[in-house]
Amino acid sequence: MSSGGAMIGEIAGIQPGTIFANRRELYDAGVHRTLQAGIVGTERTGAESVVLSGGYVDDEDQGYEVIYTGRGGRDQKTGRQVADQEFEGQNAALVVSRREGLPVRVVRGAGHDGPNTPERGFRYDGLYWVEDHWRERGRDGFFVCRYRLVDRASRNEEYPVNKQEPAPRRLSTILRIVRDTGMSKQVKALHKHRCQICGEALETGTGPYAEGAHIRPLGNPHNGPDEAANLLCLCPNHHVLFDYGRFQINDDFSLLGLAGKLRTAPGHNPAAAHLAYRRRMWGFDEQTVSSRAASR
Repeated sequence: MSSGGAMIGEIAGIQPGTIFANRRELYDAGVHRTLQAGIVGTERTGAESVVLSGGYVDDEDQGYEVIYTGRGGRDQKTGRQVADQEFEGQNAALVVSRREGLPVRVVRGAGHDGPNTPERGFRYDGLYWVEDHWRERGRDGFFVCRYRLVDRASRNEEYPVNKQEPAPRRLSTILRIVRDTGMSKQVKALHKHRCQICGEALETGTGPYAEGAHIRPLGNPHNGPDEAANLLCLCPNHHVLFDYGRFQINDDFSLLGLAGKLRTAPGHNPAAAHLAYRRRMWGFDEQTVSSRAASR
């Protein structure tokens, strides 16, 4: 589909598994419309496509799931990260894709280090969705923007042994999953379904509504536990803001990025270790927090 000049989604006539000899062929086919950058897209339209070609040491590839590194701050000669990345430009485009639920075309190049790498050229591997994003220190010590891209059609299938073929695919229409585990229900009950940030309780025709937000996210690469100490009770608005890194929580429950303090309830005590992990996940280590506080 086309959106404001962007080419989002599948390209007519191009099937997953198609091999291209070089970036010029990718460009001419409309699969990845740039000859150099790894991300195509804008802050206005979202991301069209990304290429995994071995450019960034922090990339991780499991086939149906990719932890992708944003662009910028890399020394072209050594390939090492020499400066921080920010969520701007093409990096922001992937955030927009997550927010709007837009698919992103994923291409793997022969230079990419991983078991799913094609033996030659570049292989178009279909549509992935941006299911998470955050900012943390990478292997070289600088902050990098990171994204969890998931091929929903094949996430429960074994990735093909033949590296020249795409993953098997199934139609999926899920945009966002809000997990509501038994532990989440317990935490919400302790807070009487009142948001721990704003204190509001949403009343619906069938009872109160709130959402359980994991501080350290479940699943790869964070692998947070589904336990009360790793959960918050939030309204939908503050859950989204929390997911997008708009605010963080200090060990004393004071807020970073918003005014006020986290509301508490007897029997529920968010763990300092999970709060610290979340701050690091969004680039709020001790040095960063101190410098940001001093600038206010």
